[in-house]
Amino acid sequence: MFRLAIDIGGTFSDVVLEGEGLSSLKVLTTPEAPEKAALEGSLALLSENKVEFSEVSAVIHGTTLATNALIERRGAKTALVTTRGFRDILEMGYERRFEQYDVNLELPTPLVPRELRLTIDERMDAYGQALRIPDEAEIGAIADRLRAEGVEAVAIGFLHATANDAHERQVASWLRARLPDNVTICLSSEVSPEIREYERFSTVAANAYVRPLMSRYLSRFDAAMRARGFAGEFLLMLSGGGLTTVEQAARMPIRLVESGPAGGVALGARVSREIGIARMLAFDMGGTTAKICFLENAQPATARRFEVARAWRDIKGSGLPVRIPTTELVEIGAGGGSIARRDTLGRLAVGPKSAGAAPGPAAYGLGGSEPTITDANVVLGKLSPEGFAGGRLALRPDLAVAAIDDKVVGPLGMSSCEWAAAGITEIGEEAMANAARVHAVEQGKNVSAYTLMASGGAGPLHAVRLAEKLGIARVVIPAFAGVGSAVGFLSAPIAYEVARSVLAPLGKIDLARLGLLQAEMADEANAVVRPALPAGVKPDIAIAAELRYEGQGHALRISLAGPVETADALEQMRLAFVETYRSVYGAEHTGNAIELVALSLVAKGPDPVVATVTDGSFVPRPAAPVGTADVFSPASGERVTFQRYRRDEATPGAVFEGPMLMVEDQTTIYAPAGWRGYIHALGHVVLEREGAAS
Repeated sequence: MFRLAIDIGGTFSDVVLEGEGLSSLKVLTTPEAPEKAALEGSLALLSENKVEFSEVSAVIHGTTLATNALIERRGAKTALVTTRGFRDILEMGYERRFEQYDVNLELPTPLVPRELRLTIDERMDAYGQALRIPDEAEIGAIADRLRAEGVEAVAIGFLHATANDAHERQVASWLRARLPDNVTICLSSEVSPEIREYERFSTVAANAYVRPLMSRYLSRFDAAMRARGFAGEFLLMLSGGGLTTVEQAARMPIRLVESGPAGGVALGARVSREIGIARMLAFDMGGTTAKICFLENAQPATARRFEVARAWRDIKGSGLPVRIPTTELVEIGAGGGSIARRDTLGRLAVGPKSAGAAPGPAAYGLGGSEPTITDANVVLGKLSPEGFAGGRLALRPDLAVAAIDDKVVGPLGMSSCEWAAAGITEIGEEAMANAARVHAVEQGKNVSAYTLMASGGAGPLHAVRLAEKLGIARVVIPAFAGVGSAVGFLSAPIAYEVARSVLAPLGKIDLARLGLLQAEMADEANAVVRPALPAGVKPDIAIAAELRYEGQGHALRISLAGPVETADALEQMRLAFVETYRSVYGAEHTGNAIELVALSLVAKGPDPVVATVTDGSFVPRPAAPVGTADVFSPASGERVTFQRYRRDEATPGAVFEGPMLMVEDQTTIYAPAGWRGYIHALGHVVLEREGAAS
């Protein structure tokens, strides 16, 4: 049986076919219709391997389409129906400035303009008791207004709907009967059934905003594959690292906002298990962005809150919050296509704007004229003009030189194009290193104690320099690193997470009611997971709780051994919280009651069996170079001769030393003098800094 993984990025779309082994293809993304390039790439890869679409049992897909729609404001015309008095929640936010003393800061623009935020006279109290019942006549007037405005999507978010969603469901029923069938309606109690109104309303508005776009896209893509003989499962990668059905993805597209980066994290977990790395920093750099995530014992940190479309200098707090299960990672606008320029202060700046796939970096020869990190690597000699993207794109060094001369060397008065190119890569690498340092501080980690794993089309080219900046001594470039996120999709299990707010002191919890809540959550998660699993396979259930001392504003997440159904299980949960609180904050508040804030439950299928090479012993032997390359070195100000290797010609056991370039179809590995490496038995390249403690 064959499986196909497709990762659509801002610049390239990656396709990986899994059978007895792996084969891959990288094609330029078609922004106007993302499925077009993905489908063409899939058909080309299948043809190369003499495989028919009818032989593919599953297509696993991750995409940045939902994220890009939120960032670029290309979603549906959306309205919000909410409780009277709460019309401006989306604009008021947290009622604080994310930069206290910046008088010029820009707040995120709400997805729903004020004239389309409509209120009704309804009210639930915090315990789910109805205080004011919605009036059907009032809903009829709102429906008339929505039709007149040509609204395509409606988000419904009422106060205390997490305690009782009856009013949201009733209003949705009335609106469905009065609005055209093509108008999508989303309920906050379904999309994000947790407390905190601003985050809940923001999440349901974002889901409604992208749902028409995503449902049409997924339907087109699915139909196009079916028309070509595909009859298997079409699965989508979720931000939290699991897979879900295309039907569920179309219903909850907000859960796809980090689906591409989640694939890179899944690859990191797989490689961490294969090589036995306890602490890994997964680094993925594509054409548009770079992503960084810490893993401990092959497990990434997870979160239930994420921020998209940051509006002001990529500063935390300037974006739109969404409450979804996601891997804990940091993402910055530093990719191969990130544009270099002279900023308003006369300095060299790089990103976050990207040349994307159209027109792309100048060296692509597709009409782009802006200098990018890719152009800088071409000028420096790190990227060979031939064989780029598997030979499907011939790079033009003359165009890269012209772009850098015109937009960087001239405006900044620099001495040469080579020094300008070195400055471009240095600034991009420092931005990534700084993001990793900040993320490490936020996570309380010593970044130098980790092994760096690099993936993505540009990741292996910058991994060693990033490691040097972070004090990291070992770098792993996995097999098929250039299409790493797509490979990671093949390592992800079918999984789905649901959450519910509880808000009750542990001493007053009704265990019977809590048991019913957990059973309801399990039913909801299983309903999504079971249809995608083979017959007879039951999902595993994992439960976690969020607890805090009464009166506090933030909770700690605690993994539980099983459902909380007895007094003993409740006590074990309390002890686990006290221990975790002590380890995080170094204190214990013995006089404070402990409050259960929320429960989350994950239904998860078995981890897929992926095709790998059996590990074994080997005799080290020198790798055979296929040529040389002259690479500009900022350290000496001159070009240095690098040995060039072909990765597909280097078998397990091959060893090599820097300065060297190792070329493969989808990426290039760069290692200067002072680094040596070898090919692992599973095909991974392991690089180690000379003189560093092992």
